[in-house]
Amino acid sequence: MAMTERSRSGADGEQLVEMTWDPITRIIGNLGIYTKIDFSNRRVAQCHATSSLFRGYSVFMKGKDPRDAGFITSRICGICGDNHTTCSVYAQNMAYGIKTPPLGEHILNLGEAAEYMFDHTLFQDNLVFIDFCEAMVKKTNPSVLKRARQTEAPHAEIHGYRTIADIMEAYNPYEGAVYKQALQVSRTTREMFCKMEGRHVHPSTVYPGGVGTMPEPTTFTDYLTRLVSILDFVKQAVAMNDDVFDFFYEALPGYEEVGRRRVLLGCWGAWQNPDVVDYRYENMTNWGRAMQVTPGVVVDGELVTTDLVDINLGIRILLGSSYYEDWVNEEPFVTHDPLGNPVDIRHPWNQTTIPLPQKRDFDDKYSWVMSPRWLDRRSGELLALDTGGGPFARLYVTALAGLVDTPYVKATGSSVRITLPKSEKLPETTLEWRIPQWSNAIERDRARAYFIAYSAAMSLYFLERAMGLVRAGDTKVFEDFTVPDEGIGCGFHEAVRGVLSHHLVIKDKKIANYHPYPPTPWNASPRDVNGVPGPYEDAVQDMPIFEENGPEDFVGVDIMRAVRSFDPCLPCGVHMYLGGGNVLKKLHSPTFGAAHG
Repeated sequence: MAMTERSRSGADGEQLVEMTWDPITRIIGNLGIYTKIDFSNRRVAQCHATSSLFRGYSVFMKGKDPRDAGFITSRICGICGDNHTTCSVYAQNMAYGIKTPPLGEHILNLGEAAEYMFDHTLFQDNLVFIDFCEAMVKKTNPSVLKRARQTEAPHAEIHGYRTIADIMEAYNPYEGAVYKQALQVSRTTREMFCKMEGRHVHPSTVYPGGVGTMPEPTTFTDYLTRLVSILDFVKQAVAMNDDVFDFFYEALPGYEEVGRRRVLLGCWGAWQNPDVVDYRYENMTNWGRAMQVTPGVVVDGELVTTDLVDINLGIRILLGSSYYEDWVNEEPFVTHDPLGNPVDIRHPWNQTTIPLPQKRDFDDKYSWVMSPRWLDRRSGELLALDTGGGPFARLYVTALAGLVDTPYVKATGSSVRITLPKSEKLPETTLEWRIPQWSNAIERDRARAYFIAYSAAMSLYFLERAMGLVRAGDTKVFEDFTVPDEGIGCGFHEAVRGVLSHHLVIKDKKIANYHPYPPTPWNASPRDVNGVPGPYEDAVQDMPIFEENGPEDFVGVDIMRAVRSFDPCLPCGVHMYLGGGNVLKKLHSPTFGAAHG
């Protein structure tokens, strides 16, 4: 549904129109994007990202039995709840001083791999690609569609579509062949998940110390047969994504600026290596680097760290534009980590959530999202890291680190090579994701297709390891434990759309403090106390507009592509509201977009 009221300057001035997309959601509606667009210069002059939802998990977790944390925090999200359960289990394992048996770890890895394949396929093909499909491009950029009809698809022999327009038509919602096929693949991958974690999306067999999944041979063969059945689709999806995204660069020179921001990427790592991980904080540097997706922070293309201890200690939760009171005068819960390093009062271990509801004011407070930042100790800068939608940061960090080396996935220092075996129609295929020049909307979206392939390849590796243990008679999947009187823990994982950490403090066998930080607070954060915008705001503000429509029938597809490329946990159908009917500003400078970046 679209509601339109316009606000513009006089005929002799620049045309500045206030446009709001609120809510942006096809799932739940509490993300709003508020912009001012300079149509004369075809640029977004200003952007604010807001959230109208206060969840309060950190408030009501206090006093609970810590063993319930995974089951409670799973309900934070109806999309990636299992990621929260897994991350909570990691934090509890540390606090309780326990280690999951190897087979239990492989089962958990297989479940999380299936979740990545499920969610990324559903989001990419049934939500993101609506913005690139034939019906949308016809509405917003008819000249581009005309060119697409005349452009041969470079990888037609893989996916079977002759032209770029043929691919676009296949992504048309409800009718397109790929759109419908993706729904079937999502069903298959959800079944794979349930084989490992019991129930989607709130796992019923995932606990501290292991899993309750029965490790029967058919548990793994049922997963494997489903995995093999989708490999053709996975290979074809990468080829189709490459063809469409490369075409957009060619058809719209300058499109690399859509959703582009400085390369500031965070990845907290995924898939524990049971040969190395013991969940002890003192050893976290080593077992973090042994993960099958490498944790790390990238600043301006440089890999700053792969050390989970550094990552943990660098997290700062800032306010500024958020509806909360500060807690800096409160007593800290944790003054030093287990290695003796001081812990900042703005670290999640020490955070106290004090909500302060008030009227939205873009010059002051305007969002329920806080502003997570990461301290770069080299410069003292508090960085607004983004997750690249999840896959982009995961691939970027893993590629640069060069640590992952399995028969199916290998990081080279500048790329990630992914090998998938022969499938029903297509031969054994090696895909290579290479570090791109930009951190922008297209590259975030492109990375998602490659990471589906990465997850499929790693699933084969985890299956081989798991079935080898079962054949050897090692079927232990759970380690018993007791809850200590006092303890702290931190779990680091990758939710589907990016960095996820859970920070736990136990006193008197109860939760004294608990703070989960999923990717959306990092990506959707508002301007912090230093005036630094969050990633959504930064990626949209001052970006060019390529849509051919004027303000009268403007869809905002470029803005939506930029925001959706981050895979908001509140993705993404648009109700649109334009302005309030008054002149916003009368401008005569032809360089408005540049002068007000």
